[in-house]
Amino acid sequence: MQEKFRKTIKFFPEIVSVSQRLLKVGKALDIPVIVTEQYPKGLGPSVPELGLAEYPDVKPIAKTQFSMVTEEVAQQLNDRNLDSVVLCGIEAHVCVQNTALNLIEQGFNVHVVVDACSSRTMVDRMFAFERMKASGAWLTTSESVILGLLGGSHHPKFKEVQKVIFESAPDSGLLDYKKSAAT
Repeated sequence: MQEKFRKTIKFFPEIVSVSQRLLKVGKALDIPVIVTEQYPKGLGPSVPELGLAEYPDVKPIAKTQFSMVTEEVAQQLNDRNLDSVVLCGIEAHVCVQNTALNLIEQGFNVHVVVDACSSRTMVDRMFAFERMKASGAWLTTSESVILGLLGGSHHPKFKEVQKVIFESAPDSGLLDYKKSAAT
């Protein structure tokens, strides 16, 4: 979520806010985080609101291909022996979709956090979600992912993460789309 997209991505502040929630929980639960930036020389760095400065171990990886699955990212995924990946970002119909399709092809379980992904248009956003789902990605929400990672109130970090959950995720425009699609 880079500076150059701030004015063009639908629900940009809300998407950033939800992504920041995911980062907070990832840090609390010691979940590995990988961040990429699309051509940062031209599109700028990740926006400061994400709070990446609070994560000194997370260094954004520059890329020019649409999928975030660069050689460096692929190596990090392999080194960590992961089988599931949670995706958030922009643009849903370009970078997020290409990443999801690459990861599914490589055998990963891909969970796309729909309230933390957007595009310049709602049409691109919604059809990207449909394509990713049809290709085998799990569409989910930030709260569902967070609670799923905890597994229950017995988790030792439950109280810490519960504070994040009590701050409701902002509306990121999905309900209006679903209402119009149903009519």
